Amino acid sequence: MVTAYIQAAMRHAHYEIIEDAKPFYGSIRECPGVWATGETLEACREELQSVLEDWIVLGLRMGHSMPAIDGMTVGPERLEPEPIDV
Repeated sequence: MVTAYIQAAMRHAHYEIIEDAKPFYGSIRECPGVWATGETLEACREELQSVLEDWIVLGLRMGHSMPAIDGMTVGPERLEPEPIDV
């Protein structure tokens, strides 16, 4: 499920060329703060995916809800505790 979410988010990535030592810039609008640069488009994509994965892990550890992307969400399972007979 997480892999599908990452793939969906990466399909929403937007890339542009900027004036910088690493001229390729990528971001995912649905995921605030997720951006990367690279010397090549492929390097930028790889870095963007790594940043996205870290953003998801940190967000979940901090209890943040992840935005829905293409109808998919990720989050901790909310399980109701089973009653214990004493």
